[in-house]
Amino acid sequence: MEKILITGGAGYKGIILTRKLLEKGYNVTVLDNFMYGYEPILHLATNSNLTIRKADIRNKVEKLLEFDIIFHLAGISGFPACASNPHSAHLINVEATRQLSADLGKGQLLINASTTSLYGKSGEPCDESTPVDPVSTYAMTKLEAEKILGDKANVINLRFATVFGFSPKMRMDLMVNDFVYKALKEGVLVLFDSFAKRTFIHVEDAADCYLFAMNNSDKMKGGIYNAGSNDMNYSKLEIAQIIQKSLKFNIIDSDLKDRDLRHFQVNYDKIEKLGFKPKKSIEYGVEEMIKVFSFYEYYSHYKTI
Repeated sequence: MEKILITGGAGYKGIILTRKLLEKGYNVTVLDNFMYGYEPILHLATNSNLTIRKADIRNKVEKLLEFDIIFHLAGISGFPACASNPHSAHLINVEATRQLSADLGKGQLLINASTTSLYGKSGEPCDESTPVDPVSTYAMTKLEAEKILGDKANVINLRFATVFGFSPKMRMDLMVNDFVYKALKEGVLVLFDSFAKRTFIHVEDAADCYLFAMNNSDKMKGGIYNAGSNDMNYSKLEIAQIIQKSLKFNIIDSDLKDRDLRHFQVNYDKIEKLGFKPKKSIEYGVEEMIKVFSFYEYYSHYKTI
């Protein structure tokens, strides 16, 4: 059984991937700086196949060659976080990847977390051969990381759709999660550039895509793959309207422009032809989020009484 390292293994996607690998009996080492606390990983901490290492990815990863497979998820994710601290975004997303690449052995497999945000705002259908046009600091740093790893035959780059859904380490800056929370809590959702299309994948499906890449590495090594579903390209307005089927709230279509304008449709034929197909719909994620956020709101109110 291969020994596996997950950088950023206690993060939003990482903790789901960690759980799935442990369920399959793999020996997993999670490397994370735990800047958001240890709570997300506590439910896994007693597993005898799990090793937890508190470390900063910007520092050299000791004993890297002891691992057969490396899932590289560590990084500053999303437009707001990267825009507010571009220097750290460069050090973590780019320079740490450069060090990891330099230390990678030829017999190891590295699966890198990239993003469909690279495709920019053209509104055109995009596949892996489409010229990229990153419009945010986040996307630019992920493109640099791809270029660093791009000439290695033992690397798989997965360009993920925007992730949504529940994780023990929640992210509220992701569109579907954010829209559901605001609709539930505020009863109104203000849309900027409501026409803008993006592409989506549930966090459980994203973790399954990592596993799929690992299990199909002989076919996928050295390649770039969009990770998502052809059925999951939606505009902001379409996402809001899906949420309206489950919640009563008002949609305000604002004339103001989004500072993070991404507008594209992504084609996933390349990975679908190999056999990967996400299973969970936007509707599934919306119902999941409503349940979680409703409980959170009730519990928060109860604690203050």
